[in-house]
Amino acid sequence: MRGDDEQSGHLFSYLSPEQRVPADHPLRAIRTMTDEALRRLSPQFERLYAKTGRPSIPPEHLLRALLLQVLYSVRSERMLMEQLAYNLLFRWFVGLGMDDPVWVPTTFTKNRDRLLEGDIARAFFEDVVEQARGRHLLSAEHFTVDGTLLEAWAGLKSFKRKDQPGPPPDDPGNPTVNFHGDRRSNQTHQSTTDPDSRLFKKAKGHEAKLAFLGEVLMENRHGLVVDACVVPATGTGERDAATSLIASLPRRRVTIGGDKGYDTRGFVETLRDLEATPHIAQKKTSRTLDARTTRHPGYALSQCARKRIEEVFGWMKTVGGLRKLRHRGGGRVNWQFLLAAAAYNLVRMRTLDATA
Repeated sequence: MRGDDEQSGHLFSYLSPEQRVPADHPLRAIRTMTDEALRRLSPQFERLYAKTGRPSIPPEHLLRALLLQVLYSVRSERMLMEQLAYNLLFRWFVGLGMDDPVWVPTTFTKNRDRLLEGDIARAFFEDVVEQARGRHLLSAEHFTVDGTLLEAWAGLKSFKRKDQPGPPPDDPGNPTVNFHGDRRSNQTHQSTTDPDSRLFKKAKGHEAKLAFLGEVLMENRHGLVVDACVVPATGTGERDAATSLIASLPRRRVTIGGDKGYDTRGFVETLRDLEATPHIAQKKTSRTLDARTTRHPGYALSQCARKRIEEVFGWMKTVGGLRKLRHRGGGRVNWQFLLAAAAYNLVRMRTLDATA
């Protein structure tokens, strides 16, 4: 018998958001790990807020909401607030009740800036890494390093000379700019939209873009990110960032895998000074590595495992919203990159727990 299409609203509901989320939903495991990290970050939250005054948005709610934005590819804070208004799954994860009001997007972003100033993304990421270490998911000896280009939220028309102002635009919204015959470089030009971005191209034959460089240090056992950072896009930016990430590792004999971009004499010598064995892919005319390194079976294993770091970048850009940056300035971009790395680790750890 066909049912009637009745749409009568109910005055009361006897089910909470907790009861509506299935027991085997993937977000449940991620929520448990997130809450564990937030409990340890509570003393750090206390230092960011005054003892008196009007209560603001709880930092735990802020961080869970920002994590949802990464996990579900929500492209803006305004759309995130819209989802929180009617999505019961989102409300449950953040910690909102059925009747709790949703924040105004501008209020949400201003409160988010407080977490940015406190470097909470770095603290949250490090706690997630410690959870993975406590579950014996991390390798302590074998790592891979690589970088990716992060396209800045700035157009090429904003890349103007530093020393002299240009003519007034014919259209303030979308001015007509003729680049022909104008030699532009990072020494003489700068973006007026995002001054921290740099004009850069990843490889020969590619177009130059205003961008940042995101560097990731991955362990080779399960492909988890153990450290990450964002640096200005320069020719040596990847190797300089990789050096700082590797130097932060505990001093012990480790192996470092990488692509051919790291096959330089200076970088290989720096790795050896840091007691790290370079398992770098060799260029055709390479003279930095010889059979003393490449003849071992571990070198071939590192070359096979290092390709998994591209899965990290692929997830960050397709799911984590880093294909085109939403924020401006090196500090905000680094904050967004670390939060995306923490979200990737949470998803990966949940998958490993489910298949264990």
